[in-house]
Amino acid sequence: MSEAVLTIGGTFNRIGAIASNVFREVMRDRILYLVMFYAGALILANYLLPEIAATTEKKILLDLALATMPVIGLIVAIFIGTGLVNKEIEKRTVFVLIAKPVSRAEFIIGKHLGLSAVLAVLIAAMSLIAVGILLVEKIPFSLPNLLISSGFLLLQLSLISAIAILFGVFTSSLLAMMLSFGIYLMGQLSPDIVKFGKLTKNPVIETVTQGLYLVLPDLTRLDLKNQAVYNLIPAPQILLGNALYAFLYIAFVLTIASLIFSRREF
Repeated sequence: MSEAVLTIGGTFNRIGAIASNVFREVMRDRILYLVMFYAGALILANYLLPEIAATTEKKILLDLALATMPVIGLIVAIFIGTGLVNKEIEKRTVFVLIAKPVSRAEFIIGKHLGLSAVLAVLIAAMSLIAVGILLVEKIPFSLPNLLISSGFLLLQLSLISAIAILFGVFTSSLLAMMLSFGIYLMGQLSPDIVKFGKLTKNPVIETVTQGLYLVLPDLTRLDLKNQAVYNLIPAPQILLGNALYAFLYIAFVLTIASLIFSRREF
């Protein structure tokens, strides 16, 4: 019993050490400049919108505050995520890591948790800036809705970062970026793909589109920015189901990434 506990404890310690190293390394890469860019973009928009959007500038600023967050987060999730494993392979530092008592699954999970922690800090900082500007400008908004939207944005970006790590395990960084971005776009359109298949009235196309819907991540479940603006946040049981969907999909993708990485020869 004690040996099993020590083994589990050792696994958590190794994963934690890898995640902590990723977090420090990414934060040193001037990632927080993106937060400053976000703040600057909102401040600039706040001054320009009254000139081009009479009487609707407050609504547009709220939309912009929520719509800009996923764009910045996506850049980090894909550009950093695809290079987390690939960079270690190219620099040959992976030899040092896998020579230690670290399993390849622990390596993948640690990398993902470290990047997810960076995304959490990034989203929290941007949410704080958005709330501050909205309060200063006396723009009406629902704080719980905004926080729920930000929380599900973190789940969405964490899922995308897992996909980026998966592609980074067996492809070049450039190809992994392109594939990850493609999955993101298709994931945002996955319900529309099913609707398109039904409109064709073709059984083959309907089967293909239904299959794509089942395989691709349904990112619309985790995109609540419009619902936050219009106070249409789903019921708690729906939110819980969508969150569970995200966690299971992340676990599935990381499992595949670990299996592929375990078969790679270095």
